[in-house]
Amino acid sequence: MDFMTACRRCNRPGITHLFSGGSMIVLRKGSERGHADHGWLDSRHTFSFADYHDPSHVQFGALRVINEDRVQPDRGFGTHGHRDMEIISYVLSGALAHTDSMGESAVLRPGDVQRMTAGTGVRHSESNPSSQEPVHFLQIWILPRTPELPPGYEQKHFSRRDKRNRLCLVASPDGREGSLTLHQDARLYAALLEEGATVSHETRPGRRLWVQVASGACTVNGRPLSEGDGAAITEESRITLAGAPEAEILLFDLA
Repeated sequence: MDFMTACRRCNRPGITHLFSGGSMIVLRKGSERGHADHGWLDSRHTFSFADYHDPSHVQFGALRVINEDRVQPDRGFGTHGHRDMEIISYVLSGALAHTDSMGESAVLRPGDVQRMTAGTGVRHSESNPSSQEPVHFLQIWILPRTPELPPGYEQKHFSRRDKRNRLCLVASPDGREGSLTLHQDARLYAALLEEGATVSHETRPGRRLWVQVASGACTVNGRPLSEGDGAAITEESRITLAGAPEAEILLFDLA
């Protein structure tokens, strides 16, 4: 079920509908996300995932998963498999060690972003290699436009300077501007907004936007969002994001 379809008719805690003319902003409060605490892993689910199922929050267009994960030192996810998904890891603090069945091995740190195309099937593991510091990261799943793609891997670094007070293109269908390549008509931007700084984004008719606050707080067209909050935006040709006081923000532009 599409998140927007459900939200047009729901009346539930944690969902706020804000209308302006023909546009609509639906707030997804971070405090109302699904939550799993396994001791070694603390995970918050924006959309239905694993044992957390909510028919009002299954996906938003091709955006299927946004999990905010904190993994304790020397712990991690054992080897497991995925198919037919574009999987993005975005590290906020600490370090994340990755190995997979394609022979890729890497340690991601803040500013590193990884895209793994699961396609016909990939097995991988993710762990915290530190003996002292937790790792805090976002795992994002986007449905590919085509099933049964060959598995693939890509990783790039985007510095704080790249993202400071601007929308930095992190992933796109054609890899433009040095971004990761996605097998879907979707673009992912990242921004680090200082207090009072603003950025704007224009989009074509028929597209939808999702804003996710990774840290700090901001406003979206004047509406306040806190850390962990998301906002589903439709029928809006332009949005303005402002740091309040400061924030790290992800913006998804989706077909």
